[in-house]
Amino acid sequence: MTEIPRAAGPVLDLACGSGRHSRLLKEAGYEVWAVDQRADLLDMLRPLGIRCFELDLETADFVWPFADYQFAAIVVTNYLHRPLMPKILESIMHQGVLIYETFAAGNEQFGRPRNPDFLLAENELLNHFVFTQQQSGRQQCLGFEHGFVNQPSPAIVQRICVRKLRSQE
Repeated sequence: MTEIPRAAGPVLDLACGSGRHSRLLKEAGYEVWAVDQRADLLDMLRPLGIRCFELDLETADFVWPFADYQFAAIVVTNYLHRPLMPKILESIMHQGVLIYETFAAGNEQFGRPRNPDFLLAENELLNHFVFTQQQSGRQQCLGFEHGFVNQPSPAIVQRICVRKLRSQE
């Protein structure tokens, strides 16, 4: 969390689930916005002072509601919907951070997800967020991993932490 700029704006926890990261960030003193499609999970976060948005990010008519906002950080874990990737990067402010982790190819041997549509290809996060020319500016990769983890359960994951360096004018 030391890479996330302090007092620079809210942190967005996208597809937050039960809010593990939202809670941690809130306890660390960040303003936190949490997004999930399940109202019951968000209802547990609201009393903690976390701003909650009940959204289904995958509907055909979905429009990114944060186009007018810039976040100090966006956190995405155990979730993959590729059409959102450009919008995520556009919504991070100068010097802001993206932390993204989800399942990758090879995870089929350990359990769900097994569908390739929900598994990252080799270096996919690097390709989406670092190597390709982004309209939203250039990024610095602070860390990247692709491999086996055994906690909380055996899986193949891909992780990246990216700092956004500038926006195009």
